Amino acid sequence: MKLLIIGADSGVGVELGKLLNERQISWVAPDAGAILPKDPLSVARIITQAAPDQVINLAAFAAGSQHAVLKAETHPEECELINLKQTELVAQVCDHLHIPLIHLSTAYVFGGDKKLAYNEQDLPKPQGVYGQTALAAEQAIVATTKQHIIVRGGWLFGRHQDEMLRHWLDELKKGDGSVTVYRRKFAPTPIEDLARVLLAICQQVDCHADVWGIYHYAALEPLRESEFVQQLVKFAAQHDEAVYRLLDHLTINLSRTEVPQIANATLATKKIFETFGVKPRPWHGSLQRLVKSWYKARGDA
Repeated sequence: MKLLIIGADSGVGVELGKLLNERQISWVAPDAGAILPKDPLSVARIITQAAPDQVINLAAFAAGSQHAVLKAETHPEECELINLKQTELVAQVCDHLHIPLIHLSTAYVFGGDKKLAYNEQDLPKPQGVYGQTALAAEQAIVATTKQHIIVRGGWLFGRHQDEMLRHWLDELKKGDGSVTVYRRKFAPTPIEDLARVLLAICQQVDCHADVWGIYHYAALEPLRESEFVQQLVKFAAQHDEAVYRLLDHLTINLSRTEVPQIANATLATKKIFETFGVKPRPWHGSLQRLVKSWYKARGDA
């Protein structure tokens, strides 16, 4: 099995590359800037020359940033170019060369007004630019090539994809224990966990399984953002004296969830488990290790 990973420099891409190297699975990635969304020939040339058995598209606007959804509102054209136009070209080339395409999408294709977790049969209703372009990309893939798997992921966090986590702790210290979060429910999902899932999918596609379609994956135990921040603060307090002193003064202020954010971004994972045997894992251990790594890097642990 040989894989071509577009967006290998994203958080998920880096973790997937590590897994592939550990298992000695062949993979390649185009050089940064090699794919030009306005140049269809650049996409065709890269995929043709790589001659992969599968293409994994992890490229997205501001990939690896937890602020991508907000940034997209002020950069709509750039977001559309990467999320939609580039994905559309990749799908066209994959279809022409009969190469299976695995594409990473997002829970932001939904409107957030459902009380329960979203499943694959729920009607998308994107509220912002990021979600709108992500849905348009999904639709382009479905209309272009039969051999596709689209994975909508939960709220991603991990090494090099942790701006909001760091922001919350900085705000805590500056605000003497006060932190403001959105009044929303989401499904924290470690990037290394999603990489594990993508690899499992690749392996079954390599066995010529007829599993094409859209799937959801998110880690176990979705919760309110305020609850997640409380857990983050507890883990940070184990390494940071300044945070520890503020534990008894922790005040979480709830901010109204407004577009492009959505009130409910949780995803049901029954279909991906039944199809691929992929079991969702809890996120707590990954968060604890991530927080510890921050202080270890600073020499505080």
